[in-house]
Amino acid sequence: MNKEKLYRPNVAAIIVSSNYPKVKEIFIAQRNDLEGVWQFPQGGIDEGEEVREALFRELEEEIGTNSVEIISEYPQWLSYDFPSKIAKNMQPWIGQRQKYFLVKLKKDAKIDINTKHPEFNDYKFVKVDDVLELSASFKQDVYEKVIDYFKKEDFL
Repeated sequence: MNKEKLYRPNVAAIIVSSNYPKVKEIFIAQRNDLEGVWQFPQGGIDEGEEVREALFRELEEEIGTNSVEIISEYPQWLSYDFPSKIAKNMQPWIGQRQKYFLVKLKKDAKIDINTKHPEFNDYKFVKVDDVLELSASFKQDVYEKVIDYFKKEDFL
């Protein structure tokens, strides 16, 4: 089997507040199943679903709103492997292949992580340089690439 097919297609959002670009802080949420692990909202792309359609659906499902404006899109897909303790629950996938978007919350957006199937138990906005300290180690390389790209493009 082609190794590429073993990576789950996924979309992820780096969210800045409605005060952007005056304030450049990023939304990060703590997983409710992994204590102390913070991440960007993300989720699988359903069969036949367009990437941007998945982005808005996942935001609604995970943070209770899809009231965002897309600022930029990372130009490539990025992959990471699941750690062994997570991989056993994610069969047949060995990791995720992700498309990243930088999005800004609209003024009327109301974040509510108490969704139908909550994935997070807390959230906060943090300085760009603090994200890597809080994120899961197996995601840090991808997070660093995406954040560095958006910094280089003068978005963050």
